[in-house]
Amino acid sequence: MPDRKDVYYWKCDRSAAFHGTSDRRELPPSIEAGLRRVLGERFPGQRLTLSPGGGQGNHLTWNLDIDDQPLFVRVEHGPEQDSQLAIESAILEQVAQTGVPVPKVAAVDVSRREVPFAWQVLTRIPFPDLNHWFKEGTLDEPVIAEAVGRAVATWQEIRPSGFGPHETPLACFHARYESYFRLRLPEHLAFLQDHGFLAPDRHRDIAQAVAAHRDLLQLESACLVHKDLALWNVLGSPNHIAAFIDFDDAIGGDPMDDLSLLACFHDPPFLAHAFRGYASVRPLPPEYRSRFWLHLLRNMLVKAVIRVGAGYFERTDRFFLIPSGGTGDDLRRLTHERLQLALDGLSGHADPTLP
Repeated sequence: MPDRKDVYYWKCDRSAAFHGTSDRRELPPSIEAGLRRVLGERFPGQRLTLSPGGGQGNHLTWNLDIDDQPLFVRVEHGPEQDSQLAIESAILEQVAQTGVPVPKVAAVDVSRREVPFAWQVLTRIPFPDLNHWFKEGTLDEPVIAEAVGRAVATWQEIRPSGFGPHETPLACFHARYESYFRLRLPEHLAFLQDHGFLAPDRHRDIAQAVAAHRDLLQLESACLVHKDLALWNVLGSPNHIAAFIDFDDAIGGDPMDDLSLLACFHDPPFLAHAFRGYASVRPLPPEYRSRFWLHLLRNMLVKAVIRVGAGYFERTDRFFLIPSGGTGDDLRRLTHERLQLALDGLSGHADPTLP
């Protein structure tokens, strides 16, 4: 998979950048027809019912019922012919062995011998994502945040060799973490400046902040990082987590990376509970505050690139990233605010759990 070695984040750095991030209304009928055929061959003699899954991520999704067994199907149909769904399936098995709840993989095929796409069948978890409850205002944030923090600390038991995206389920592409962290950084900054999102002085401030903290990037070993940790990738009720999903962007990286992703959307009270949950399982790493802010800065740059490139700032509150009653302009403002928050926190070594 040569493309994965050369990307920092798949959705914006893949050869077909932003593929699958458009506001889909219908699933391609030719793909569904091929999917029905291969599923019928994989599960012969059983009654199959396929219906749209309603996903808003970069995969096509369907609900699948086989003799009343509820399953979920994801399809990757990008032109890169990527086989990451197979690696993610193995990572899900590793995470399950730590005790963190994840869907079980029922089948996966990335060969593209029978159909021109990769597909994966998972157990279907009978809960909505937690962003549903968050947007309704009914999420028990202290309970959920602590549970998320505990889960992050728990799956960090998994220690892949190398850094960055996975080449195999146990090994990552890059020998040095700094090489991965800085990958595509100049391109991301230039893209945001060229599209009018970053002013030249902000571009310069961010580049200088990363350069000034390169000592934090000299990791001796990696831990598993989900790399897309957000409430829409956690399923459950307002006060209970049923499963963590979507590990296809997982990397070998820094222990503060996943917690920093929470700060892309949540404020200090939520983070305080997440840090408390994390610390109940494993100690916070040295210089955890600076590591947290540096990774929030990098993650917000990636999110800004995706949001600009995929037109997220033109969406309505029907889109999962925009709060109820909000607009794309609100998302743009939040993106700028979080970038500034990361810069300020990094320069002042601030406590991310305090207002």
